[in-house]
Amino acid sequence: MPAHRLAVLLAALMATASVGALVARPTARVADQGPPVVLDAMVPRQFGTWREEPQPANQVVNPQTQQLLDRLYSQILSRTYVNGEGYRVMLSIAYGGDQREGMAAHRPEVCYPAQGFLLLDSQPVALSTPFGRLPARRLFATQGARQEPVTYWYTVGNETVGDGLRKKLVEMRFGLTGRIPDGLLFRVSSIDPDRVRAARMQDQFIVQLLGAMPASDRLRLSGLGTGR
Repeated sequence: MPAHRLAVLLAALMATASVGALVARPTARVADQGPPVVLDAMVPRQFGTWREEPQPANQVVNPQTQQLLDRLYSQILSRTYVNGEGYRVMLSIAYGGDQREGMAAHRPEVCYPAQGFLLLDSQPVALSTPFGRLPARRLFATQGARQEPVTYWYTVGNETVGDGLRKKLVEMRFGLTGRIPDGLLFRVSSIDPDRVRAARMQDQFIVQLLGAMPASDRLRLSGLGTGR
C-alpha cells in the first residue's frame, strides 16, 4: 500500500480510536495469553554455520540509558555470532510486553544517529525465507571509518511489520479490539563496507536462525510459521 494511503488510513484509525477510547480501554495483554517469551532460551547459541562469539569484537549499539531500556522493554538480547569464515553478525532483539507506548526510542533510525552515526540509506525489503516473505528494512550507517549495514523488522503480536507507520496501524487495530499487543524489534548488523556482501551474509544468518527454531518461536520472532 502506498505511503500516502497508509497515512490517510492511520489518520482515520486515530480518529476512530479517539472515539473508542471514550468507551473502553484495552485491558487484555496478549503477552499473558500464551507461553512466556524468553529470548535467551528461544535464540540458539549455535546453528547452521554460525556460533556465538563469547567476547564480541564489536559492541552492539544500544545508546539508551538503562532506565529507558527497562521502561520500554522487558527483555533485551544482544549477541555477536561468527561463521567458519570469520564473518561476524551482531544480533539485537528488544522485546516488550506492552506496545501501547511503542518502540520509537529504539528504532535504528533513532539510536544510530544518537551514537554519532550518519545514515546514508534506508530501504524497505522483503526477505525470502523457506517460511514466507519477511517485510524488513535495510539501513547503511557510518561513523568515521566504521561502516555498518543493518537489517531489521518489528513484530506486533505475531505480525511482522517493516516500518513504523505500519507498526502503528497494527497496534491501533489491536487497541480497537480491546487487546494490548506485545512485540519486538529484531536487528542484525555487520561491520562491512561491502553492502551487497553484508546483505547476503545477514540474509543467510536470518534464514539459518529461523530454520533452527521450533515453529512457535519462529512465529514470535518473525511472524512466520511453518511455511507458505
